[in-house]
Amino acid sequence: MRTDGPLRVAVIIASTRSGRFGPTAAAWFTNQVRRRHDLALDAIDLADTDLPATMCDDEDLPAQVQALAPRLAAADAFVIVTPEYNRSFPASLKVAIDWFYDEWAGKPVTFVSYGRESGGLHAASQLREVFSELNAVTIRNSVSLPCYWEQFAADGSWPKARTASSNLDDVVRTTVDQLIWWAHALRAARAEQPCPT
Repeated sequence: MRTDGPLRVAVIIASTRSGRFGPTAAAWFTNQVRRRHDLALDAIDLADTDLPATMCDDEDLPAQVQALAPRLAAADAFVIVTPEYNRSFPASLKVAIDWFYDEWAGKPVTFVSYGRESGGLHAASQLREVFSELNAVTIRNSVSLPCYWEQFAADGSWPKARTASSNLDDVVRTTVDQLIWWAHALRAARAEQPCPT
């Protein structure tokens, strides 16, 4: 396992609904992060993966699962872009999480969550519990976008002209710095020995 070179970060767009905001939030976040030359980003849109909702035996993995597995396995860290539906995260994301196990283990995870007043924090809180069961490390910091429609222009640009200056740039920077620190530490640890599961 390599321990040098750019960190590979998978940015996973969780929502598969029509009219979703997820791709806009992911594009905004990745544009912020692309300024970092020590990262290689892989945008994974669950709407494009077509993962089946019905699980099967490991020896009969569907082609869609086999296609996504190497991308998740190659990642050194994950950013989950998720809405909050009914105080939780979308079923499409739970399906994607449950199809895999070793691919998540020993890697850091953070969130870009969005929703109404909560900014998706209920969804992120539940995801922290789920990822801990998979031996992934959810970092302290994340990005929350409450009432996101008030912050983003119709074309997805940030911020709206009438929006007051925001500290979101600082939040993204701090979150990414923390994710990078954990990604380096855990990549070195995985190179020394596999994450025990």
